[in-house]
Formats: sequence, C-alpha cells, structure tokens
Amino acid sequence: MPLNQIFHPSGLSKASVVLLAGLLATCLFYCNVAKAERSTEAAIPLQPIVDSARTGERISLEPGTYSGPVRIDKKLTIDGNGAATLLNTGPDEPAAVLILADGVQLENLNIQQNNDGEAAAVRVEADRVTLQGLVIHSAGYGIVLREADGGVLSGNKIRWFIPPGEAPGLRGNGIDLYNSHGAEIRDNDISYLRDGIYLENSRNTVVDQNKLSYLRYGVHCMYINGSKVTNNIGEYNITGAMVMGVTDVVVSGNSFRKQSRNVHSQGILLYDVRNSTLTNNLVEGNRVGIYMQQSSDNVLQHNLVLRNYTGIQFENAEGNRFQRNGFVANVIEAQATGSRDNEMNGNYWDAFEGLDLTGDGISDLKYAINPFYQQLVTRNAAYQLFFQSPGMTFLSDMYTSGTAQWSTDSAPLMQLDAGAVTTDQASGGQGTVMVAGWLLMFLSVITIIYLGVLRL
Repeated sequence: MPLNQIFHPSGLSKASVVLLAGLLATCLFYCNVAKAERSTEAAIPLQPIVDSARTGERISLEPGTYSGPVRIDKKLTIDGNGAATLLNTGPDEPAAVLILADGVQLENLNIQQNNDGEAAAVRVEADRVTLQGLVIHSAGYGIVLREADGGVLSGNKIRWFIPPGEAPGLRGNGIDLYNSHGAEIRDNDISYLRDGIYLENSRNTVVDQNKLSYLRYGVHCMYINGSKVTNNIGEYNITGAMVMGVTDVVVSGNSFRKQSRNVHSQGILLYDVRNSTLTNNLVEGNRVGIYMQQSSDNVLQHNLVLRNYTGIQFENAEGNRFQRNGFVANVIEAQATGSRDNEMNGNYWDAFEGLDLTGDGISDLKYAINPFYQQLVTRNAAYQLFFQSPGMTFLSDMYTSGTAQWSTDSAPLMQLDAGAVTTDQASGGQGTVMVAGWLLMFLSVITIIYLGVLRL
C-alpha cells in the first residue's frame, strides 16, 4: 500500500475515526466546562425562565451558563442551541432537570451534573418526552425514565464526569428505564459509566444505532418483552449485550467487539431468553462470543463469530434453532453442556475438516461439539494449563461418552456463507491494524539498512 494511502483518513477504520472525533469532542466539552465554572457566580437561574413561560411555548436559550436544578411541570420545548450549559452543583438534588409534564422536549443543551449515586442529569416522570442532542457529563446517572411511556431519546452524548477537586463517586447508568414502555433510544453515544443502556420491565422498546464503550454492560435488558436491540456498536465493555428474562426480543445487526477485559466478558449473553431471534450480528475479539444459558425456543442465524477465545458456549440451552452462522479463527469454536434438542445445521466451522462427496457445499460428515474439555476444567480449573496440549487433544479425541447427547451440526457448510455478515462488518477494525503493520515493516527495513551501512 502506498504511504500516501496509509496516512490518508481512508486508511483508518471507521471505529478509529469515530474514536478520534469522540476524544476531540470530549476535550472541547471540558474546555467549555472549565470556562463555565469560572463564571458560576454569574450563571443565570433557569427555573424562573421556565416558570414564566406559558404552556406549549418554545424557549430558545441564549449562549451562556445557566444554573440548576430545574423542574418542568408543563408542556414546553427548551432548546439550548448547542451553546447553553446547565450546571447543577447543589447538594442532594435528585436531578439537574426533572420533567413531570407530558410532551416536553429538551434539545441541544449541555448539562453538567456534579452529584453522584442516584442523582441524574435528566429525570423523566411523564409520557411522550423527547430528549435530543443533549451533551451530558454526570457524576451519577445520565438520563433516567420512571413510568414514562413513549419517550424518544436520540443523538445524546453521555459521559462519566468527576467534579474538580472531588474523589470519584458511584457511577450510574447512561440511560436507565424502569416500567417505561414504547421508548425509542437511537443514535446515542455513551461511555465510561456503569451500564450504557439499562432497561428493566420496559416493553416494546427500540434500542438502535447507539455507540457504547468502556462500560460494564453496553446494553442491559431485563424483562423487556417485544423489544428490539439493533445496529448498535459496543467495544471495550465487560459484556456487549446482556439479555435476561425476555420473550419475543430481536437482537440484530449489532457489532460487539473486544469485550475481553474481564474473565466473564462476552459479546452477547443470553440468560433465560425465550422465543427470540439473534441474527446478523458480529461478535469479534471477545472472551466468549455468544453465551447462552437456560434459554429455549430461540433462533440464531447469520451471525459471524470471529476471533474470540470461545466462539459460542451453551449451558442448559434446549430447543433452539441454530443455522447459517460462521465461526472463524476462534481459539475454541464451541462448548456445550446440558444442552439437548437444539436444531443445529448449516453452520460454517473453519477448524472442522469436512468431506463433501456430492459437491453441494455441505459436509457429509457431522460436526459434534465435544464437551470433554469443558467438563474437565469445570471439575478442576487447573487443567486449563494443558489447553490444546497433545495429551489433552488425544484424550478429547478418545472421549466418546454420551455422544448421542452432544450438540451436533448435522450439515456443516464447507465454505462461509456470504450472507452471515456484511463485508464492512467483517473488515471492521482492520484499517488500524494494517497501518500499524505497514509502519512496523517500514521501520524494520530502515533499521536493517542502517545497521548494514554501519557494518560497511
């Protein structure tokens, strides 16, 4: 690759460009915050402006610093125009902005919430509230919805914040919903908090096109029947998506990469999930790509499981349909214990040496997931030291106990199904690696030439 292409922005991955843009935006925000703190005494109280407005009125804030907290108990539209900052430094305040009226719209406002713990930058206790284009730095929670239906949260940036001179407090969640149904959560950018998007007992929720990084769980779902988690990007979290206790949920088109900082890290964790679909997801570079436990009657198809330590792990998962998924360059492709009656066929396993006598692209040999190693290390973790050793491989090949109960792909593919994932997803993150590789090679060549000249 020519050097002008290596250093051209097109040579970088989309994730790298987004990361650089995020760092720049964060730096600019902190510069604005520092400027605002120097003028805290001159901040304009926002509550009197809200109190004097009539129901249904639109308030367009002038550039400057405003002081909170503020309580909104009538239908208003408040637009900060991207140049107004609300500071909430008062102790023991539950929220910088408390919304109690239906139909309120809060847009393009910078919010700094100095209180940690249960305190939130924005707390909503009303229906059909729109929060759009907010830039939130919070020592506690970002946005909290409580019994608030039909909310729209889009285009917000939420970061953890440590007030100057204070010790780090208890991190809250970026977006936190409880008993709030029919919400749309789209195109938000959340990082460095506890959970990025936490949903509990909130049905028919849409979580789409959000960017989630450096969190415990990128998306944390509990009892959100009839909901969709689609097209999100999660990186450097402990777990990309934790889906628990749900029915009729769609998890599709997501990219969960590099969840490997913890011994329990997974790309996608499914626990007690029923009648749901997991399709067209990319899980790459995680400790475990997909972990399914105590889940049944689900469909997993067209997912690409790439470069994980363990590709997929089943535990007490029964009656699931698993087909047209691709497993590439995983250290351990699959593990399964206590998992019966799963319909598994038409998947691609790159470590499996199949045999296609008919030329139809499907192996005439079955692929069985041998549970020997998993059962052995479960009883004695010290045996992990012998992972992929010749002796362990020999013993695994010799182990044939209960083969009728093993999870088996009855018709494994000979080649990766192109429909498993898009080309862009599969190549995500390779730009940065390619840049580093070319630079290292270039430096190596220069070093060799230099040393050769010295010897002459």
